[in-house]
Amino acid sequence: MIEKKFEFSGVLRFNHWVRVATMLVLVVTGFYIAYPFLTPFVNDEPTNFMNALWRAWHIIFGFVLIGSTLVKIYLFIFDRHSKKERISFFDFLSLRIWIQQIKYYMLIGVHPEGRGIYNPLQFIAYFIIFINLFIISLTGLILYMHVYHEGLGGMLYEFLKPFEVLMGGLSSVREWHHITMWIFLLFIPIHIYMAVFNSIYGKSGAIEAIFSGYTWHNKKEKK
Repeated sequence: MIEKKFEFSGVLRFNHWVRVATMLVLVVTGFYIAYPFLTPFVNDEPTNFMNALWRAWHIIFGFVLIGSTLVKIYLFIFDRHSKKERISFFDFLSLRIWIQQIKYYMLIGVHPEGRGIYNPLQFIAYFIIFINLFIISLTGLILYMHVYHEGLGGMLYEFLKPFEVLMGGLSSVREWHHITMWIFLLFIPIHIYMAVFNSIYGKSGAIEAIFSGYTWHNKKEKK
């Protein structure tokens, strides 16, 4: 028999879509900052701050991404509804579940019923993505402090300057910022494909879950 389980709270789902929208804006504005692909509209004004406008939106949504990431980390550690996310770590340590999961992706087995929400491959993929989020946020703040020398930028300078030096200077920081963006761009289509795969082949409702919060599982019969 099939039963549905409530696994993703409204806060988790909302935070997920905030990150999706934020990353989309950051990618588009980031490409424009690196390679301006629009010509400013010609008017009678003596100046046209089109590049500054795109940069401003990039910075605003950059801080939104940092904020949503911090919220996600808080929920993962403290939220009652996120308990199954934390339990996924123990599934990650299980060799049996690893083997079952690989067989499932090779279409020669069924999806393992772990104790947590994420299977081992999902858990390690999301862990890497959050490391990536940390790096892109850190490099973004370093680039920010070199443009805005007062206020928050000035406060961050003394704290973040050693990280800039460790990364090899400002040019290397910019390269790492670009590399982490490409990691996200590679992750997104894979993430969508695997969600569709699990939703259709695994009949788990993986796509629907990010809207409704519910996933579908084989009900364990009581002996």
